[in-house]
Amino acid sequence: MHTVTLEGNGDLTEWRDAARALLLARVVPQDTDWRCRQDVSDDLFAPLAQASISPVADTANPRALTLTVPKTFLALAEAVVCHNDPARFQLLYRTLFRMQDERMLLEVRSDIDVAQLHAMEKSVRRDSHKMKAFVRFKEVGAGDGSARRRFVAWFEPDHHIVARTAPFFQRRFTDMDWIIATPKGVAAWNGDVLTTSTAPAKNPMLTDGTDVLWRTYFSNIFNPARLKVKAMQAEMPKKYWKNLPEAELIPGLIAGAEASVVAMAERAATLAPLFHQRLQAAAQAAPVSILPPAGTLEGLREEARHCTRCALHCHATQTVFGEGPADAKIMIVGEQPGDQEDLAGRPFVGPAGKVFDAVAREVGLERSAAYVTNAVKHFKYEPRGKRRIHQKPNMGEVQHCKWWLKLELALVKPNLVVAMGSTALVSLTDSRQKLSDLRGQILQLGTDQSLLVTVHPSYLLRIPDPARRAEEMARFRADMASVAAFA
Repeated sequence: MHTVTLEGNGDLTEWRDAARALLLARVVPQDTDWRCRQDVSDDLFAPLAQASISPVADTANPRALTLTVPKTFLALAEAVVCHNDPARFQLLYRTLFRMQDERMLLEVRSDIDVAQLHAMEKSVRRDSHKMKAFVRFKEVGAGDGSARRRFVAWFEPDHHIVARTAPFFQRRFTDMDWIIATPKGVAAWNGDVLTTSTAPAKNPMLTDGTDVLWRTYFSNIFNPARLKVKAMQAEMPKKYWKNLPEAELIPGLIAGAEASVVAMAERAATLAPLFHQRLQAAAQAAPVSILPPAGTLEGLREEARHCTRCALHCHATQTVFGEGPADAKIMIVGEQPGDQEDLAGRPFVGPAGKVFDAVAREVGLERSAAYVTNAVKHFKYEPRGKRRIHQKPNMGEVQHCKWWLKLELALVKPNLVVAMGSTALVSLTDSRQKLSDLRGQILQLGTDQSLLVTVHPSYLLRIPDPARRAEEMARFRADMASVAAFA
């Protein structure tokens, strides 16, 4: 029988070193006896040191000196060694020994050993949570003229969780010096170093002015109408009550809960606060915005201002709706707003719009007589530093915005629609034909509507070759002349 005595204060290293030596020596769990020093301190015949164990070489089995431990087991063992059950070390070693042949043992949650390990881990985790919730710091004098405030707290954990939980308090209360004393160890933070000890401490029995604040706070948040005594005791067991200043109020609050609920019901039918009447008066005096009538372009524009049919509205500044006479004979349909259109809220006011205006004047087409809009109503872009680079809308975005374009066509009823660019062409016709094959032609769009296809003015601005640009500009001017002639 191999007897191993450990300090048993939640240190994984001491158990791991002993378990490794036993496993390399191929000691079966039945031949081990794990003990905690505090459990055998009164036994004069108990061994005070770990037994010396040497690995046994096994040349016939090359895996004899190879240990395989999954990371999930180490994380589980780190919590389980903090448990207060003396049988935890034997359970961990038995599971480790079995895993050498049963590689997937930890995934079998119905296994008795695995289930017991997870139950211990859960108990340790819960105890750590209770420590975070029920520690109450008491302020003590600095004593040395230090500007930092100093606090002391007392807590009685079930398990050896002081070192495990102390980093939480160091992160949360880094601006003050504190000590958390417990029967299972002490944690201290001085602003620079976090130290922990396994030496048991005594309750300092401190009080300070915050005890009154805790009682005031608890008595005001206590809701007698939602009182569930069993649930409260499950979340805040009575063992913690003696160290919580607000706990002394609990018996009285529970006893008077029924009377408090009755009093709350009697106070329910009271008048609203005075400021409520002022808010109501201000709301009634506020000017009422008159919405434009439905079935008009103004009504449609107001409705489109709140459009969320696709994701483009999330980043665009605003909806850029069409503008122009409600009875215009010509409708110009671009692709989508650009950077300047997005900021101004008007179509064709950026560089491409200036090209269109200039050519329209040259051919005698008055922009004010045409209805100008876009196939897509929100600006799609990619941010690059301080600039917003135009991105072409995808087919899903075009189809969502097509709903607005159809309504515009139905209200304006133009004789000729000019599709500028492939996006506008797809939105108006669902055609997958090349724009170059249809450019300059006047096609039938509806019963009383014609369609002329041309390039978008922004295309002309992107042509790097001056000669090619001049050629394309002449073609665009000819297309616009056809529109002017039609008008």
